[in-house]
Amino acid sequence: MKEFDAGKVRKEIVEWIREWFAESGPKATAVIGISGGKDSTIVAALLVEALGKDRVFGVMMPQGVQPDIDDSKKVVEALGIRHATISVGAAVDALLDAVKAGGVEPSRDAGINTPPRMRMATLYAVAASLPEGGRVANTCNLSEDWIGYSTKYGDAAGDFSPISDLTVQEVRAVGDTFTELPRELVHKAPSDGLCGMTDEDRFGFTYATLDRYIREGICEDEEIKKKIDRMHAMNLHKLRVIPKFEQN
Repeated sequence: MKEFDAGKVRKEIVEWIREWFAESGPKATAVIGISGGKDSTIVAALLVEALGKDRVFGVMMPQGVQPDIDDSKKVVEALGIRHATISVGAAVDALLDAVKAGGVEPSRDAGINTPPRMRMATLYAVAASLPEGGRVANTCNLSEDWIGYSTKYGDAAGDFSPISDLTVQEVRAVGDTFTELPRELVHKAPSDGLCGMTDEDRFGFTYATLDRYIREGICEDEEIKKKIDRMHAMNLHKLRVIPKFEQN
């Protein structure tokens, strides 16, 4: 397998972003949710390089108290981008209360997936409200997409996706080429921020193991291999366009 050239890939992504905006919104601003995690941090940096800081708008979207909100603030300050803080807690609670009032008891899954969907709705509301128009960035990576670790129509949505062809290890390597980014954010352990566990703790395997399996087809633990294959198969629907009937 050829060696990953992070500097080269960084340049290619930046050029791809420029070309996409030239066709899809020559004057539009890139709107991105800033969580303080590695993916949104690195994508924001790529957007600034491609479009300039004045054409990037970061949105911090806490749901109640967000313990690592200072990490989000570090990102917007380091990049010097326009930003807003919009709490989604009340909107999430109102929707779930409305579902309950309609006679349907919200499930645990509804409680988990509604916040990211509300965040995506918020990003689109911001994009639609900018005078110059906005385009919403997807910040998912290949590793998470592979095993379905995203919310359909939540963080899995967006208008364009700069890093969805990169594994976690590759995303971090690209992030390391940005000297202006805090290194602790580029290498921050991924977590959903809900259960107090890292993603790897929840999966039962590391991203390094997953990434090697994706790129090289090698997984030395047969049980982990089966688990990855099972997660991949079960969640392919998240990556596909909505199935539709087509006339013969």
